[in-house]
Amino acid sequence: MVGPGGMRGGTRSAILINERKPRLAAPGATSLWTRAKRSIAFLYRAKIIAATGEEKWTRQRAQEGIEDEIKDGRTRRLALLIAALAALLALVSMQDDKTAQDAIRSNIEASDLWAFFQAKTMRQFVIERDSEMLKIERDGANPEKQAAIDDMLKSWAEKSAKYDSDPGSGEGRKELLARAKAAEADRDEAFAANNHFGYASATLQLAIVLASASIILGIAWLAYIACGLGAVAIVFAALGVFAPALLPL
Repeated sequence: MVGPGGMRGGTRSAILINERKPRLAAPGATSLWTRAKRSIAFLYRAKIIAATGEEKWTRQRAQEGIEDEIKDGRTRRLALLIAALAALLALVSMQDDKTAQDAIRSNIEASDLWAFFQAKTMRQFVIERDSEMLKIERDGANPEKQAAIDDMLKSWAEKSAKYDSDPGSGEGRKELLARAKAAEADRDEAFAANNHFGYASATLQLAIVLASASIILGIAWLAYIACGLGAVAIVFAALGVFAPALLPL
């Protein structure tokens, strides 16, 4: 006979055996669940890694975008600097050509005036020489001839005085001398201005080259040197316009 305790014990053992049979019958069930958990953990970790990597990539792209924006801004500023230098170079080149033409024109005018002055001087010299010869001839001449010589000497004296100074026409020796000296002064001033504009033009060309090199090489101090050269060119141009004789070059 089986007692109540044995009955209970046997029943419990049977139940436990019956519960374990499915597990023993399917030995791969536990490993499959483990694999599922591992897969879920792997996917979760992959998701975290992907999210972290995406965030890092986003930060990197943002940083690169900021750097690109800074580079683009610097490039735009340098392009604007080059455009300003080129515009200033065009104006300086125009003034350079103009002053060169003015200098040539004033030099030709001064040369012509000096030639005219020398011609007037020669004519005056001839008249004065002939007047001296007539004076000698007058001493031994008869009164009629002396009167004719006197009239001729008077006419030559008036002509000699007109050769010496003629304010009405401005072609006397004194007027020609003043005009020739004024033309020479204009020529010298134009040449001095032309030199200043030439230095300004060369300085601007060098500034444009350095600014372009700063864009290509990414060297900032080249742009600062270009700005300094541009300021120097402005000083040269201002001297050429307002005070070309202040700084002889």
